[in-house]
Amino acid sequence: MTRRSTAALLTLTAMAVASGCARSKKNETNSSSAGASTPTVTASTGSASESTASSSSPATYSRAESTFKSGDYPGAAELFTRYTEGNPENPWGFYMLGVSSWKSGHPEEAIKAFDEALQLDPDHRKSLFNSSRVFLEMNRPQDALERVDRALGKEPMSNEGLRLLGRIRYQLGQVPDAIEAYHSALTVDPQDAWAMNNLGLILLDQNRSEEAIPPLARAVELKPHAPVFQNNLGMALERSGYPVAASKAYEAALALDSTYQKASVGLARVTGGAQQAEQTPIDLVTLSQQFQDEMAGWKSDIPNDSSDVEPVDSTNQSSSDSSTSESVTDSTQPLGLSDSSRASVGEISDSLEDCQHD
Repeated sequence: MTRRSTAALLTLTAMAVASGCARSKKNETNSSSAGASTPTVTASTGSASESTASSSSPATYSRAESTFKSGDYPGAAELFTRYTEGNPENPWGFYMLGVSSWKSGHPEEAIKAFDEALQLDPDHRKSLFNSSRVFLEMNRPQDALERVDRALGKEPMSNEGLRLLGRIRYQLGQVPDAIEAYHSALTVDPQDAWAMNNLGLILLDQNRSEEAIPPLARAVELKPHAPVFQNNLGMALERSGYPVAASKAYEAALALDSTYQKASVGLARVTGGAQQAEQTPIDLVTLSQQFQDEMAGWKSDIPNDSSDVEPVDSTNQSSSDSSTSESVTDSTQPLGLSDSSRASVGEISDSLEDCQHD
């Protein structure tokens, strides 16, 4: 062997040893997940998304979560994969891996991650709820029902769980049970605009358009800046014989989102041709108030003695959980936001904000 060859071999050996040492080093950092301390994991080799740092950077929980919040879901999925490899004891890491995989368009991988979280914590509420949403998208409502039943068994007063139950029951074709579930959700939270919207969608799909107007009118009152609510109210008004009121609702939807195709088509439909104005203008404020009065009289199956039931969102949850809590207008809370009954009528909007995602 020549002197030059020997020198090259020694150099390569030194580089390999240095690389192995670098991969073996771990630093400790505190994670906001469930108040637990979680270790920072040195990244494994391999290419990363352009929005993530190089593979030599540590895959910390906070870094992966920040990537998720930036909208780089494939990058977040990669980082959470690396994070969970080094932190297999933290259910929140697997939960966020599931959410990231779901948002990246990989439902099977999402279910695997949620299942890992549930292996660590069988009562992990967010994993139960969001895995049920994924199952619904995969047209597996029976599996979704099993997850929601587990969650409601521990937390029967969960508004989110009852609303999800309504969506599942409807996908199973159990219309009266779906309506009852939405009634129960609204008994828990009388200001749940998404439950009102979803209830209205069921009534529309059942050709009960006049009954759909009051809950949709109330949903619009609560969240006037949600174009999907405005569009669905327009649909209910149109079908009930109120083209002028319907046009105003469609116009409101388009004012909020000029690209809203369903609202645009609806507006053209009610303003074109020889449409007749309604003889008696409809009073949406009064109908909304009547719906609120009706809700006050609903009975639910929720136990009267709920002293042992933990209220929704009262647990010490990670920052990842708060990033996916119930909200429609906050763009920093992109997941687990809403459920919709997938109405079969093409003009009706599917509320997809929790899987967009519902």
